[in-house]
Amino acid sequence: MPSTQPHIGYAAMLERFHPLEAMELAALAEKHGFRGVMAADHFQPWVPAQGQASFVWNVLSALGQTTVGDLGTGVTAPTFRWHPAMVAQASATLAAMYPGRHWLGLGSGEALNEHVVGGYWPEAPERINRMFEAVEIIKKLFASGLAGKDVRHSGQFYRLESTRLWTMPEQAPEILVATAGPVAAKRAGRTVDGLITEGAAFEKVALLLDRFAEGAREIGRDPSTMAKVLRLHLSWAATDELAMSNAITEWPNGALRFSKSDIRSPYELEQMARMVTPADFDGRMPVSADPDVHRRHIQRYLDLGFDRIYLHNVGRNQREWIEVFGRDVLPKLVR
Repeated sequence: MPSTQPHIGYAAMLERFHPLEAMELAALAEKHGFRGVMAADHFQPWVPAQGQASFVWNVLSALGQTTVGDLGTGVTAPTFRWHPAMVAQASATLAAMYPGRHWLGLGSGEALNEHVVGGYWPEAPERINRMFEAVEIIKKLFASGLAGKDVRHSGQFYRLESTRLWTMPEQAPEILVATAGPVAAKRAGRTVDGLITEGAAFEKVALLLDRFAEGAREIGRDPSTMAKVLRLHLSWAATDELAMSNAITEWPNGALRFSKSDIRSPYELEQMARMVTPADFDGRMPVSADPDVHRRHIQRYLDLGFDRIYLHNVGRNQREWIEVFGRDVLPKLVR
């Protein structure tokens, strides 16, 4: 089978860049060969030095006017700050504005963003169960909008009185679920259209894909036709020393070897991040001035089976990085 150019997109880091700058960078990335953009729904940055946290739905809506690629939430949590009905409405509206371009990435949430409304923050199993019930509601609402019929929901965590979505695209947005564990990955394979995960140890990511495929096959679905999306963090700069300095200064959270889901404050994470050393990035993300090091790293995940990868360079040197990767990395990647 002949190789094809893979789908490599740009991760617009709204927790790091002012929304106008994020829009400018996404448009520049598209000009240099990146295909599409994903952006996470953050209420706060990971650490104070990152400095931003703009509203993902506003930015994606604006990006639809300045780019032509796909527009994904990578990810939003329909569980605490948001009732699932509001996420369904936001997603359907974006998809109606930009037909065929929007996919909805959902996650179970992190305290950093979700605790701000003052609710109880449960353990991980409950958060995951909430997410999958939210998925059920969103799917019901998408179907209601397409059929023009009201739906309702009464579940363990959420209620929805009889209603429908009144603004819908001709086809409902693709729903993807973010998973970091094999049980949730298998459940996603049985439930939604695709899987999202972060760059992590290669063996762990391979296990997630295996469990996702297993869940899909259990209900007669073909996992090869389902979306598999990866957000990959990396640090490229003109020298190895600068690349490492950027990693430690701008993205220390990427080196922490424990779950950050229960951390409530950027200042709390900042204290923990002071312990980060260069060795902590080993096996977590590539830190190098050599574009070919990054190309090989990305290619491994393409070979594993991901069909869409969105890249995040942790330095502020976004424009230089976009130009270098557009010239020296993206054209050499194959599927």
